[in-house]
Amino acid sequence: MKPVLALVGRPNVGKSTLFNRLTKSRDAIVADFAGLTRDRHYGNARLGRREYIAIDTGGFEPTAESGIYVEMAKQTRQAVAEADVVVFVVDARAGLSAQDHDIANYLRKLGKPTVLVANKAEGMTEGHQLAEFYELGLGEVIPVSAAHGQGVRSMVEFALDQLGLPEEDEEEGEPDTSIIRLAVAGRPNVGKSTLINTWLGEERLVAFDMPGTTRDAITVPFERDGQKFELIDTAGLRRKGKVFEAIEKFSVVKTLQAIESANVVLLLLDATQGVTDQDAHIAGYILESGRGVVLAVNKWDAIDAYQREMLQRQIEQRLAFMRFASLHLISAKKRQGLGPVWDSIIQAHRAAMTKMPTPALTRLLLEAVQFQAPKRAGMFRPKLRYAHQGGMNPPVIVVHGNSLEHVTDAYKRFLEGRFRKEFNLIGTPLRVEMKTSKNPYADKE
Repeated sequence: MKPVLALVGRPNVGKSTLFNRLTKSRDAIVADFAGLTRDRHYGNARLGRREYIAIDTGGFEPTAESGIYVEMAKQTRQAVAEADVVVFVVDARAGLSAQDHDIANYLRKLGKPTVLVANKAEGMTEGHQLAEFYELGLGEVIPVSAAHGQGVRSMVEFALDQLGLPEEDEEEGEPDTSIIRLAVAGRPNVGKSTLINTWLGEERLVAFDMPGTTRDAITVPFERDGQKFELIDTAGLRRKGKVFEAIEKFSVVKTLQAIESANVVLLLLDATQGVTDQDAHIAGYILESGRGVVLAVNKWDAIDAYQREMLQRQIEQRLAFMRFASLHLISAKKRQGLGPVWDSIIQAHRAAMTKMPTPALTRLLLEAVQFQAPKRAGMFRPKLRYAHQGGMNPPVIVVHGNSLEHVTDAYKRFLEGRFRKEFNLIGTPLRVEMKTSKNPYADKE
């Protein structure tokens, strides 16, 4: 089993920069703002042949009594409980603070192996510059620079050596394509983190009654009925005019990247707010990305019969372009209606990865043309000859023939409906592309 290293420290000491350095990724948002990371964030890392898991945490305030910092402290305590070694990160340039003492006291009481790391120590070659950190009573102080990579390798070796584990000689395996990457997207405060916590049965993500609590795209491994998932909790997307904080602008980028990298996106709507323009905007982005999608209306228990009827009309009108997606009415807080959502997620993934044989596609195409031929455009009538599959996730069907540039969008939707019905493509966008054969005599007089 891979050892676990948890990065702990007060806000803005460089934990997320160090996390990205260890995991060789940009999974954690990094900016010159205190309190940017709020949930605990996992990543796979490797030092030579030794593999381990790193956990990035939010700024730790053990004595916090109210507000979001209490929830962030819960996340950090959980990360420390899961860790084999705690990497306590301090700021070498800012020096020792009272909050560092509070964290050190908490870690000493636990008695868990702890490595004290002084980040931002580039250029500090003399030992006396770090002498004050020995006051914390956690042993050797290891100077590193996460931004420049100095001392990071030695720090990881020292941390793993605390466990006394032998080096593992393992070959790097292929990525597991059987894992479904599921992104939960939606506007701020619709209950995305609450839903994932309900699925997991623990307070894995900070859920707080304040829009914009989640700022990063957090990935959580999960297994249900033998099927493995990666659940991605994303930051809420609001209209561009409403995005004032620079932090939130970073979060939007991470959310869009999470949608791009997912296999299926669960678009969560808020029953108490109705379907807004922003919901339609997010749905449009998911459609453009070609991801499989499932619609879920959260907080369904909080509205009356009249509001429910109006909401269903709004969904039909504003999200008409998402008719191929399954719709579920749920309450994440009360655990209502969650079971069928999983069936739709698996169905959407299966549809997105469907393989469609060329003979079957060509037969369906010719039957559709026989049932209803495309409209003539002046002297030309498009001739559709054969079709084949051009890609998956989303499925792409390429139709070959002559004068296909004159095929109307309405006729493309007609073909799409025939293909969807035959292959049961529920929950995934389907793209029908037309490819006209070039006339070899077109350039000759």
